[in-house]
Amino acid sequence: MTKKILIGVVLASALYACSSDKENKEEGTEEVTEVTEDKPVEVKAKPVEYRDFNYELISNGTIAALNKAELRFQSQEHIVKIFVKNGQRVTKGQKLAELDKFKLQNNMEQAEESLERAKLDLQDVLIGQGYSLSDSTQIPPETMKIAKIRSNYQQSSNNYILAKYNLDMATLYAPFNGVIANLTVKEFNQPGGDPFCTIVDNQSPEVVFHILENELPLINLNDRVIVTPFSQNTYSVEGRISEINPIIDKNGMVKVKAVVSNRDNKLYEGMNVKVCVQRFLAKQLVIPKSAVVLRTNKKVVFTVKGNKAIWNYVETAQENTDSYVLVPDKINAGDSMIYEGNMHLMDQVQVIVKQ
Repeated sequence: MTKKILIGVVLASALYACSSDKENKEEGTEEVTEVTEDKPVEVKAKPVEYRDFNYELISNGTIAALNKAELRFQSQEHIVKIFVKNGQRVTKGQKLAELDKFKLQNNMEQAEESLERAKLDLQDVLIGQGYSLSDSTQIPPETMKIAKIRSNYQQSSNNYILAKYNLDMATLYAPFNGVIANLTVKEFNQPGGDPFCTIVDNQSPEVVFHILENELPLINLNDRVIVTPFSQNTYSVEGRISEINPIIDKNGMVKVKAVVSNRDNKLYEGMNVKVCVQRFLAKQLVIPKSAVVLRTNKKVVFTVKGNKAIWNYVETAQENTDSYVLVPDKINAGDSMIYEGNMHLMDQVQVIVKQ
């Protein structure tokens, strides 16, 4: 009996000791929590101010050459010489390729001879009418017209002009400065029905992009654009809006063109690019995007007043890569705005502003 009582006392003592330890641990936890909640949050803040703002409108576009031409031969003689290759830069008037001119030269000489005979026949007809070809200003227009028809002069003259044109077109020249593209024909072959080549002026190409109808009031001619190829996202060039098409298509889009510089020759015809239109807006209430956080799906900016974070619902207007234009309401110029350390802040939390 004494042994059972002793065992019971030991068990009761052990249970009491465990219960006491548990209560002490819980009390310690509450004490640590209180210290953590009272500790101020370190943040960075700066005054809200009015400053100039570059509004940005983002779109996708394609590069199109400012000048582009498909060059063709007018005759189907064999190509005897090609002077260029794809990707080669050429200057205006530079010789590109040449046809076999034997038949074309012969045709022109025959046409020239026929024209000379027609001149003699025309002179004979006019002499028969009492006129001289050397004094053509005195010949009535109707009489001259009938004389040219009878002497076959008009047709001979047209044949000569055509033969000379075909001979001249047997040599292709560059119509402007540019780069050769789509050249597939080989020497000693006929040109065929396709263009011999395409010449592209890509020194100052256009970028063609579309904007929404409601974005139309936000852009103007000569606005600055930044163009970045999708294939080279670390490279960009500047340009200016050159054309705004005054028609809205069935999808509610407006076509816009901008001329950009291609001094590094990294932009190619048909290349897909990102277009950022920048418009200068003077004296706007600007805040960094890092200052805006979402609470209950609404935009919130925290300000500092009396070492406490104050929760402010805000509305924003235009935006660019790193900033918003703030609609003046609860926050005004000069207020201390938290822009770092605000992700988990709540209203009235104690804060310390780091320098």
